[in-house]
This record gives sequence, C-alpha cells and structure tokens, in this order.
Amino acid sequence: MSNTNNRTLSLKRTFNAPIKLVWEAWTQPEHIAQWWGPKGMKTKIIAHNFSVGGAWKYAMTMPDGKEFIADGVYSEIVELQKIVTSANFKPMTEGVELQVLLEEDGNKTNFTFNVVHETEDYCKQQEKMGFYNGWGSTFDRLEGYFGEVQK
Repeated sequence: MSNTNNRTLSLKRTFNAPIKLVWEAWTQPEHIAQWWGPKGMKTKIIAHNFSVGGAWKYAMTMPDGKEFIADGVYSEIVELQKIVTSANFKPMTEGVELQVLLEEDGNKTNFTFNVVHETEDYCKQQEKMGFYNGWGSTFDRLEGYFGEVQK
C-alpha cells in the first residue's frame, strides 16, 4: 500500500470527558447503542466481540425506517489509547480502516479519528459523499452523550 496520508480522512476533537468514559463509550455495547450513527438514527448492537480478531456488527435504522449494517473486525487494541478496526457501512462505504486515538488531557480527552481508504480516489469520493458531516454529527451525539452520563 502507498503512503496512507492521501487516503485518510481525519477528525479531531477534545471531549469534555475523562478518558475512561470515552474508552467505555467506544468499547461497551450499552454505550455504543446510545450515540453511534448520525443524528436521528437508532443503533442496535448485533455482535460486539471487543478483542483483537473479534467482530462487531451494528444495525442502524434511519428516520425513514430503512436499515443499513455496519460491521468490522478489530485488528489492534491498546487500552485507553487506540482502537483499529476494519469497517463496512453497507451500501455506502466498504473496506475502510477506522483508527480511534485517545490521549488524556486532565479531565478531558483529545480524540483523533482516522478513516483509511483503499485508494486516493475512493477517499475523495467518500469525502464528497459527506464524510465530515456524517461523522461530525455522530461525534456531536457522542459529546452530548458524555454530558448526559456525567450529570
């Protein structure tokens, strides 16, 4: 594979939540179901084996009732720091790698989210399809979820 820089889309945020809570939000099904997916979507956890080589599969229901499936296999897990998984969001996106990178910053968490695509063209296509709006909306939900669970 060529250099990943021209095949990667990234988002960075600082969450007003301790790293342990951010980690739990990404690793525990009861948390994931509360925030995964853009605003207006409901997520059902079908499978969640959070271990290297373990598979995950979520069904997301859109406001119009249509459902689409997200799935992948974890390839790297470093507790409280890093999650790497393959990912498919059928029928829109397939064969990407998600990288979740966390860094403790006092009682906040610096978050970097990378999506690595197979080719530069595919990466550009995904960006045009609304990568930043879709994932941005999802992470807005995650931020809101942190506010709810820390009350």
